Amino acid sequence: MLWKQVNSGRLCELGNPDSRNFEWPEAGRLAGVDYGTVRIGIAVCDPSRTWTSPLETYTRRNAVLDQEHFVRVAKENQIMGWVVGLPIHCDGRESKKSEEAREFAIWLNDITGRPVRFVDERYTTALANRMLRDAELTHKQRKKQVDKIAAHFILESYLESAKQPWFQPTPLED
Repeated sequence: MLWKQVNSGRLCELGNPDSRNFEWPEAGRLAGVDYGTVRIGIAVCDPSRTWTSPLETYTRRNAVLDQEHFVRVAKENQIMGWVVGLPIHCDGRESKKSEEAREFAIWLNDITGRPVRFVDERYTTALANRMLRDAELTHKQRKKQVDKIAAHFILESYLESAKQPWFQPTPLED
């Protein structure tokens, strides 16, 4: 199991970012996150977890404003948990971006107090781009939309998987 010391000094299992908060909510609204170093896509589901909807593409600013924004998103949308897309190579290996997404998930858990799970995000951005191209949006229009659409696919993928009897929201690590 991989462990990391976070800002508060406690050790957290990386697949399950907060050792004090392993409880995954059985009901309530979840938010999907397409992590990026510049832009972060966010999507939400309804409280019954039946449908998902793209919420926004957030452009990162600085640590204080980013924290305020995500705390506000969690509160205003009554988010019970976060589903963060984990960038995985086609052969299943994790990358530098995977590590960044894991660190972001720990930060997100620390600031909002909501549990986080990961989902393999392979091809979500490509799928989002294809959908937006098919809608005949310009490159500039697609750039504004792609991250929140990718977050929508990340959350939708998680919710569809969660309906399967074999599904366990476990970490994507060896």
